[in-house]
Amino acid sequence: MKARSLLFVPGDRPDRFQKAASSSAEGLILDLEDSVATESKSYARSAVSEFLSTPLEKPVIVRVNGLGSPDIRADLKLFETLSPAGIMLPKAEGAETIRQLLSLARAPLPPILPVATETPKALFQLGSYQEVSDALLGLTWGAEDLPTAIGATTSREESGHFTPPYELVRSLALFAAHAANILAIETIFPNIKDITSLKAYASRARRDGFTGMMAIHPAQTDIINQAFAPSSAEIEHARKIVSAFEGNDSAQGAIQLDGKMLDAPHLKQALRLLASIDVN
Repeated sequence: MKARSLLFVPGDRPDRFQKAASSSAEGLILDLEDSVATESKSYARSAVSEFLSTPLEKPVIVRVNGLGSPDIRADLKLFETLSPAGIMLPKAEGAETIRQLLSLARAPLPPILPVATETPKALFQLGSYQEVSDALLGLTWGAEDLPTAIGATTSREESGHFTPPYELVRSLALFAAHAANILAIETIFPNIKDITSLKAYASRARRDGFTGMMAIHPAQTDIINQAFAPSSAEIEHARKIVSAFEGNDSAQGAIQLDGKMLDAPHLKQALRLLASIDVN
């Protein structure tokens, strides 16, 4: 599944489903967990089920409740008759959590997207996702629940940058996703009015190796899509690198281009960029 932007929508707000689907978001996350009050869980499941039973123009992921929730079994019953693009599992704590989820289901589940850093224990299980990568869609992380779990006052500086402990968490989640060869999804940017900082935040995410990002408001998705799209200059430079290597008749693994030495990793990066936009 390719999606630069994944937009959260509360599962008990079906009036927002179609608006979200018509937005520039490249995928939706219909939420049955944190954004839905306990007394509205059943209604949210019914609303999500009805929406998923109709043809959809873009991929939809359903965030279920955590394994420790009394709602998880009812959530999983949805997937006995419905097949969204994926399931988001909150409070995940490594491969064993994924195995537990699969064992609870009475039917094959869609690919799973764990939120992999919401508890202290989860951080020490990040490397284990390689063991269950066949069951995974990708991996994302959260910067909201973890501070609460350890009594921290915040995970972000006033500028929007993460404090050092959460920069570490972000980096570990990023490398865990790539180690498992799955999508690496950046977490949300909570200030929906600060478009300038959002643009910088999303640009850093792409620069660092994330493949997409979650959004909490339709106003954020255009910015995210643009940040994760390579510029015309990047595309042209990638084409030049590929062309230069194709024209290299020597046995040397390195070439010179525009005064810089390039070798195999540069070619691999150029090919990956072109493949991401279906350019060859």
